[in-house]
Amino acid sequence: MRAGLVTAPPDAAERHAQGTLERALTLAFWQALQREPMHVMAALEAAARTVGALYRQVAAAHGPDGHCTCGWEPDPEADLIVLEAMLAAALSHPARHDLADMVPAGRA
Repeated sequence: MRAGLVTAPPDAAERHAQGTLERALTLAFWQALQREPMHVMAALEAAARTVGALYRQVAAAHGPDGHCTCGWEPDPEADLIVLEAMLAAALSHPARHDLADMVPAGRA
């Protein structure tokens, strides 16, 4: 497997898992702001630091001394480019939702 965060377009299960994580992170972000109001950029900076810390933790588990056998090889420079591109894409284009990823609101 190549180094980097994304090597192929995600399949339906991966998209669903990503959507679940995105919803959980969004909910946690807004709940934290409701409990502890702060300037928006301060909150976004905290979120960015947290993503960086998560990357460092996951990379440590996958590095030369890590024990994971998934095949991912951390490459901080290349991975940062991918993460920056995802951030830029999220800023310039609203997320497209897949019907399969949506949570049912009720029954007809």
